[in-house]
Amino acid sequence: MSTPARRTGRPRSAEADRAILGATRAALVELGWGKLTMGDVAARAGVAKTTLYRRWAGKNELVVDAVAAVFDEQLEVCDHGSLRADIEDVVVRFATLLERPETKTALMAVVSEATHDEALGARVRSAIVDRQKRLVLIGRQRAQLRGELPREEDPAAAARNADLIFDVIAGSVVHRLLVSAEPVDREWARAFATLLLHGLAAAGSGAGIAPAPEPARGHDQKPAGSV
Repeated sequence: MSTPARRTGRPRSAEADRAILGATRAALVELGWGKLTMGDVAARAGVAKTTLYRRWAGKNELVVDAVAAVFDEQLEVCDHGSLRADIEDVVVRFATLLERPETKTALMAVVSEATHDEALGARVRSAIVDRQKRLVLIGRQRAQLRGELPREEDPAAAARNADLIFDVIAGSVVHRLLVSAEPVDREWARAFATLLLHGLAAAGSGAGIAPAPEPARGHDQKPAGSV
């Protein structure tokens, strides 16, 4: 009976990866996409250039992963007890992340390059877009458990809705900050959440979200805090 082939070489270092991805973002801010090279990144990270090429085929893949790492580490959906509060918080968190020079520069660079590089576009979708859709799934599941949203029985329809919600939130924030160059503050986040939850009529009237319905109680169940 043959034994499985063993991998050769040193194991991949998480610390080295973090140093490389951080150096990539810093170099991109200073040099720009056109002047950035794998050699620049290797020198800044204190590793051999061959170390980079063992992990990434080239600059495109490296920069995408540098952006994806920031989103993975910094962007989350905290549970604030209501769908409205969760939306407002993640919008402000996303905007704060995009305002960081290294994130803004890297994201704009890869999006621009991806318009004429099909393989890079696919990597952006898999490494950034698809991974960050988890935020929509988490927020929606919490809202369903609270009774704020109905459960979706059709998996295909649920997936389409998740895509649409993600596109609306991410697209609005990116356009507001990076195209219109306008701030995304708490006031804007509240107005955006109203529009998202209640539509154009509610946003125009200044209406807020109604409080989430309380869970149904049995005849013998007393409200929390009662004796």
